Amino acid sequence: MRIFILRFFYLTAMVTLTAGKSPAPGNDPDTSFRQAVSVKYELPEELKGAQLKKLAVDYNGIVYLLTDKGLYRAYETKVAKDLRYTPLSGRIPLDIAVQEGTGHLYYLYGNQFLTNGYAGAPYGMLPEGKYSRLAVASDGKVLLAGEREVAVVENGRLREIGQTMEALISVHVYKGAFYGLTAAAVYRFSGGAINRIHEGEELRAIAFREKEAVLGTDSGYYGIGLSPGSPVFPLQNRVPVPQITALLSVNNVLWAGTPLGVFMEEPAISGSPGTVAAPGLTAAPRQTDTAGSGAPRRQYRYYASKRWLDQDRVTGLAAGPEGNVFVLTPTGLNEIRFITQTLAEKAAFFQHKIRQRHIRYGLIANLNLRIPGDKTTSEMVDTDNDGLWSAFYLGSQAFRYAVTGEAKAKRYAWEAFEAYERLLSVNQLKGFPSRTFERKGFRHSDPERWRDSPDPEWEWKGHTSSDEFVAYIFVSAVLDQLAAETGEEKARVATFIDKILTHIIENDYYLVDIDGKPTMWGRWNPEYINWYPKTIGDRKLGSETIIAGLQLGYALTGKELYKTEAVRLMEEHGYLENILIDLNDIQPTPGYVYMGKDMGMGGWNHSDDEMAFLTYWVLYHYALDDDLREKFSRAIHNRWEIELSERNALWNMITLGTEGSFDKASAFWHLREFPVDLVRWNVRNSHRKDIVLLAPNFRGQSTEELLPPGERMIHRHNANPFKLDGGEGGKSELAGDEFLLPYWMGRYLEVIDAAETF
Repeated sequence: MRIFILRFFYLTAMVTLTAGKSPAPGNDPDTSFRQAVSVKYELPEELKGAQLKKLAVDYNGIVYLLTDKGLYRAYETKVAKDLRYTPLSGRIPLDIAVQEGTGHLYYLYGNQFLTNGYAGAPYGMLPEGKYSRLAVASDGKVLLAGEREVAVVENGRLREIGQTMEALISVHVYKGAFYGLTAAAVYRFSGGAINRIHEGEELRAIAFREKEAVLGTDSGYYGIGLSPGSPVFPLQNRVPVPQITALLSVNNVLWAGTPLGVFMEEPAISGSPGTVAAPGLTAAPRQTDTAGSGAPRRQYRYYASKRWLDQDRVTGLAAGPEGNVFVLTPTGLNEIRFITQTLAEKAAFFQHKIRQRHIRYGLIANLNLRIPGDKTTSEMVDTDNDGLWSAFYLGSQAFRYAVTGEAKAKRYAWEAFEAYERLLSVNQLKGFPSRTFERKGFRHSDPERWRDSPDPEWEWKGHTSSDEFVAYIFVSAVLDQLAAETGEEKARVATFIDKILTHIIENDYYLVDIDGKPTMWGRWNPEYINWYPKTIGDRKLGSETIIAGLQLGYALTGKELYKTEAVRLMEEHGYLENILIDLNDIQPTPGYVYMGKDMGMGGWNHSDDEMAFLTYWVLYHYALDDDLREKFSRAIHNRWEIELSERNALWNMITLGTEGSFDKASAFWHLREFPVDLVRWNVRNSHRKDIVLLAPNFRGQSTEELLPPGERMIHRHNANPFKLDGGEGGKSELAGDEFLLPYWMGRYLEVIDAAETF
């Protein structure tokens, strides 16, 4: 991995980004890149329960679907009966095939083959019911096959050439030569003879590329030469799913269908680009690489689950234009389509998506989908952390405004801030921020935590936590730095954070709910913070968040109290020492039970990472002096190093914009691989044979290399990206603000160039 390390420190006691940006490690033009997206075609009612037999794509890019109810084709994203040629519309072909070279579609019926190409001239009459498969060469020769019988039509004459030893699975044409596949052999049909060129076991599929044939089996795939049929490369069994049901070569890139999805073979690699194991982790023994000792290991892209296919059992593949691939299952037609876009275009997509269906009273909203995957059935609902999630969107719009000066970006940021202000005003407590709010009777999450508002039309949710506090200081900081331009705007931000800090200090560093008791997680009192040993992350994180907040309060309000309290906590209660705890020392520490929960158990807390990085932006930029800023930089770098294996763009942008370190390759990889479909489908990867598993560890890093985001379940930044299985059955959709914030940060920090005006 190439890591760009830039260490720098500001020379003034209080640095705001409006005064000067962090130096960037060289910006990259926002060049276009290809990203896979899923298209699922809608089948007509009469095909429900029908047998979907075969796919073919002609030279016009028309997608044909052969069924036991006739020939259908794709129109946009729908499938309909092909009625264009009236004489054929009522007939049901036994097989269809695309002529090699020309792309003309040929039809095989019980007693005839024909095509509509060449003005409809080529056709042939056949013995009734003898042949059920065909392949067509570019010179016009037609191969016909039954269960074992093989014949060739040339110059209008049918010539039978014999039988194969086993039942044929499929017939093919490649570079003018005809081939047949059985479960035990590959045959070449030429010169009026049948040649058995290769014998194998459990053969299921075949594809051709260059001078080789690739054979799919129940245990993986391997390659043979087309001349003698000798091996070209051995069995590849370190693949996502070894049971191969279909093979396809698209521009010499191999695709494989399986009972559990489809995968694509990427170019051979000798290692992973920019992926590392977390410190202290070692890989479990690798599976044997059958390509041979020292040979490059193949890497795969895996498309499975309803994010990509209507179901995972793949029965057929066909090549479309631009390298796209059509995937047939027993119940549907799907397409893995590659779109070309820039990061700016991707950001515009998510921006539009959010404004269309994810804004609830200014807050970012999760969508519940009444029908899994159907966005027309979506409803916006509250969540446990509306304040925290909304910080990503507000932050993105503040950075967007700083980059572009667009009035609507500023408007969106301040509309979100109105919702934060309402968190304070909707309840009857002084300076206590609600978790969220809703019109009375329509609450969704954690019903026991809701309270009546003084306004009889509304309810508010209590039990506010440190997660929300992190959001309050982050949004206040970025608004102050980037979007608060008038005295009135700056006063609004200062008043907001002042009320919350006043509540915390007056309540002995607790958030105190309507029942007069501290909330479970809103606790920064020294007795509570230092109760934790240094091996439990709460001690470090709690110190970081409250010191960041007090420094921010001092900068925004000028109240000496906040500076005095920050210094007191750091000097008298060890909060600075807590901030500098080495994260490598965090480990399981059982026996520290608080309110019935053992705080030292449960593995690495990825939610803490999210809170810490948002806090670091505030902690660093509002440091009371240069000496503190240098110490905070050490803490930031320590966590950045720990998190390298997760390849998170936001963690990298925040670190770049503060301490200065940057894993550029991973940041761009994450943004480009960030999936377009954010429906939370169930996803499973634990069965894959192409991943290298690690032994169970405290970090929860399950694999040596992080899977691309499009192959993992959709989750927020507070979850473990190495979790292999999970999802919500397509019943919810995330917004995309987790993409927008690092994108606009990258634009602001000048590591992402603008491809075009947003």
